[in-house]
Amino acid sequence: MEINELRLAKDLIRKPSITPKDAGAIKLLAKNLRSIGFNCKIINFKNIKNLYAKLGKSSPNFCYAGHTDVVPPGNLKNWTTNPFRPIVKNNKLFGRGANDMKASIACFVAAVSRFKIRNKNFKGSISLLITGDEEGIAINGTKRVVKYLKRRKEKINFCVVGEPTNPNKLGEMIKIGRRGSLTGRITVIGSQGHVAYPHRANNPSNTIIKILKRIKDLKLDKGTKNFQPSNLEVTKINIDNYADNIIPGSAEAVFNIRFNDKHSSGSLKKKLNKIFKAITKANKSKFKVYYEVSAEAFLTKPNKTTFMIQNTIKKITGIKPKLSTSGGTSDARFIKNIAPCLEFGLVGKTMHKIDESVSVSDLKKLTKIYENILVSYFK
Repeated sequence: MEINELRLAKDLIRKPSITPKDAGAIKLLAKNLRSIGFNCKIINFKNIKNLYAKLGKSSPNFCYAGHTDVVPPGNLKNWTTNPFRPIVKNNKLFGRGANDMKASIACFVAAVSRFKIRNKNFKGSISLLITGDEEGIAINGTKRVVKYLKRRKEKINFCVVGEPTNPNKLGEMIKIGRRGSLTGRITVIGSQGHVAYPHRANNPSNTIIKILKRIKDLKLDKGTKNFQPSNLEVTKINIDNYADNIIPGSAEAVFNIRFNDKHSSGSLKKKLNKIFKAITKANKSKFKVYYEVSAEAFLTKPNKTTFMIQNTIKKITGIKPKLSTSGGTSDARFIKNIAPCLEFGLVGKTMHKIDESVSVSDLKKLTKIYENILVSYFK
C-alpha cells in the first residue's frame, strides 16, 4: 500500500493537537503505519500520548523522530483559512502544523510506504519515535520515550529528526547539533519604604538594574568552530508595586542564555552566582535565583551516514546543505543520548506563524529525499 504525503498531511492537520491535547493525531498516524506493516506501541505518560512504531526486527535500525503537537493558532480571525481545515492554494498547503511538523511526518511515512514496495526484503528495521509533547515543557514526550527504549534495550543506529531546518529553500541546511538553553529567574530583596525617605529603605530596583547590565555586558565567547557565539537576553523585568510613592521591597527579572560547547549549564551558573553575590553584597541586598536547564549544548560528529544524507539531498535539490548548529532546541537533545542523529525537514519560514504553510512541491521532494536516504542506508 502506498501512502500519499499530501493526503496524510491534511488528515493530521485536521486534528487540533495543541500541546498537550492529542485530538486523535497519534491514533491516526498509528492507523496509517499499521496499514503498511508497522508494529505500533502507543505510550502514555500522564496526559501525553507518544508513539513508537517499528517495521522489521533486525539491525541496523533507522529511526525518524518528530512531533504531532502544535502551537496555538492565535486569533483565528487573522488566518485566511481555518488553521485546522487544511487547503491547498497557489501550490501551498495551509494549516497549523503544515510546516512544524505534521507534513514532514507525512513525507516520511509516504517514503517508507514506497520504499517497502520496492525493497520488500531489506535487511534491517525502520522505526518512528513520535511525541505529542515537543512544543510544551517536553517532560512526558521524547525524553521519557528515550528512557523507555533504553530500559527495553531497543537499539537505534541512526536517527533523522524531521524539524523544519531550511531557512529559505529545501536543501539549504542540516542541523548536527544545538546550543544549550539556560533560563534564570532572579529576585532581589531590598527594604520597602517611603520615596521621600530613601535612607530608611533599600531600593532593589537599583540593584537589579546593576545586575542586569553586568550580565548583559558579559562577553561569554566569540563562538567556536561549530557554534555561533553564546548570547544572553533579558526577557522579563517585574516590580510588583501599585503606588508611586513607595520604594518596592523586591524586584524580579528573567533571562535566557543560549550557549555553545565552550560552556555547560553548571559553569554558567557558577559565573552568574558570583556576580549576583558580589553586587547584592555591595548594595546590602539579598537575592534568590532559580534556574531551568532546557538543554545542554551538543554536537553529533558527522559520520558516513551524515555525508550520505548530505549527498542525497544535493542530488534531489541541487543544493549542498550546510551542516549547522543554529536555532533553538529540539528533541534531538534527548535522542543524541541513544543514537547519532541529525535534523532535516521542510523550510521553516512560516512555522508558528499565522497562515503557516508549506510548498506542495517541497512535500514531493522531501518524500523522495527520505525514500532515497532509506535506499542508500540499507543498500
